[in-house]
Amino acid sequence: MTYYQGFVLAVPTANKEEFISHAKEAWPYFKKKGALRMVECWGEDVPHGKETDFYRATKCKDDETPLFSWIEWPDRATADKANAEMMEDPAMQEMPEMPFDGMRMMWGGFSPVVDES
Repeated sequence: MTYYQGFVLAVPTANKEEFISHAKEAWPYFKKKGALRMVECWGEDVPHGKETDFYRATKCKDDETPLFSWIEWPDRATADKANAEMMEDPAMQEMPEMPFDGMRMMWGGFSPVVDES
């Protein structure tokens, strides 16, 4: 069953093009690990909530934009294997600095319960 890893993060708005380049450079690596699809979404219509919202969740600063992203995997086993391999891969330790604060990124794995077209 298809498995998704979802991500919510804040990126300095001035780093938009740098983030896009970073994501495009990452895709071949994820694809090689078995990912089927990667989607990076730049916040455009992200309301400020009264209790919770993307801004609070990521401690988004005034000069940052919230992002919502996901990676689609064929199944959880493939995602788990890829994540384990990435943690051990020396190339991951040599990655250039990310154009955002990774400490404020949230992520998780999800199995679809409804999938309509």
